[in-house]
Amino acid sequence: MIKPKKHLGQHFLKDPQVIAKIAQMVQLSECKNILEIGPGTGALTKYLTQMDKHLKVIEIDREAIGFLRKEYPKLEIIEGDFLKEDLNSIFNGEPFALIGNFPYNISSQIIFKMLENTKLIPEMVGMFQLEMAQRIEANANSKSYGIISVMTQMYYSCHLSFKIPPHVFVPPPKVYSAMIICKRNQFKWEKEEFLSVKKIVKVAFHQRRKKLLNALKAEIADKSFWMNHPFAELRAENLSSLDFLTLATELKKYRLNENK
Repeated sequence: MIKPKKHLGQHFLKDPQVIAKIAQMVQLSECKNILEIGPGTGALTKYLTQMDKHLKVIEIDREAIGFLRKEYPKLEIIEGDFLKEDLNSIFNGEPFALIGNFPYNISSQIIFKMLENTKLIPEMVGMFQLEMAQRIEANANSKSYGIISVMTQMYYSCHLSFKIPPHVFVPPPKVYSAMIICKRNQFKWEKEEFLSVKKIVKVAFHQRRKKLLNALKAEIADKSFWMNHPFAELRAENLSSLDFLTLATELKKYRLNENK
């Protein structure tokens, strides 16, 4: 039996009902291609192989890879680190759904990797630490709302589907988990727009208790920009993804005019 490895953040699912519930979420995906991250002992993989989908898995744990090759000889296994993988090469440039019980220690990195590849990933069905899942789907004006909320919601509509107690894992984590589903929305931002918003969002949330006219002093010191501006007296947590995009666009135009 494979032993969970702490340095890989492994917590293996053992409850058949929970696993079947997750598999049902994947079955409803419109994507024909599925990439499972970190299948481990193959608890979810077992269900995924029975679907009419093109399934590939990516695993970094060599012990788990050996186990999976033995249990699922026809399974397409990518040996490596998802965070370092060229996602265009996985399904030859075709889009795919991202699936998995994601290691908590790299969950935010997985999200940002997804955001760098939104054209390839129209959907994600993932398990996260409950707090992280709540942050991903959080709306403006809530305590959980932050950088990852804004950036994810630039591209995806996110919904926390259900919570998962610690005892269904081996070993049991010290926190609750949750399944979240993200579906790409109709907006198609360019990479330049994404990076502009990301920069503004990071600065704004770094001083989230300050009003934006003060929090963004490093970005624009000229107070005339903020005169009668609807966001001037607001804080980062009050702005939606679209609001931040509007602000980033306004700042860019202002700088261009300033340099003329």
